[in-house]
Amino acid sequence: MNPVLTVTLDDRLADLGFIPASRVRSEPPPGTATIDDVIRLRDGEGVICELIDRTLVEKATGWQESMLAMVLVQWLNNFLDQNPIGLATGPDGLTRLFGDTVRGPDVAFVRWDRLPEGKIPTVPIPDLVPNFAIEVLSVGNSRGEMARKRREYFRAGVELAWFVDPRGRTVAVFHSAEDFNVHNDEESIEGGRVLPGWRVNLGSLFAKLDQRAP
Repeated sequence: MNPVLTVTLDDRLADLGFIPASRVRSEPPPGTATIDDVIRLRDGEGVICELIDRTLVEKATGWQESMLAMVLVQWLNNFLDQNPIGLATGPDGLTRLFGDTVRGPDVAFVRWDRLPEGKIPTVPIPDLVPNFAIEVLSVGNSRGEMARKRREYFRAGVELAWFVDPRGRTVAVFHSAEDFNVHNDEESIEGGRVLPGWRVNLGSLFAKLDQRAP
């Protein structure tokens, strides 16, 4: 008889980057979830989960994080209106990177040449790797979780990733899972060869966090 491999919750959390257990869905049991479960939770309960190792993990969220993500989507769409080289999506734009791995970047950009037949997908979770992904870090994100996410992004074919830290008011720009530079709110950063011509002034971005009623 072959031995049965037992995976404890601690083992699972370690594999996921030592995330809080409260973000792991117990139904269906970790290790048995499918893409259909991701769709069911999103459409039925409005809960955005990623699928990792066939385990449903709720995305860490925050009010300020959501606001910054929406600002970046707005600025990116404004750029794409004038430079129609692809499409932008927000955090509920889930995609299957490979296998059973489903991720939902807070902001993503995909060039037209990566879209099947150059058309917008009609399936709920397409097999689609964005060229560019932005993650706005929440308090609930662990270092290990984000390191794993970076590895998966670049393994799948993401070409550029920005990790935005609202509390430190910095952005780490990754050209691979380990090759990065950190920029502060006195700098501007660019989309490079992935988004040529798109430029974000970080002072203007983080100033959105200081807004007050007129």
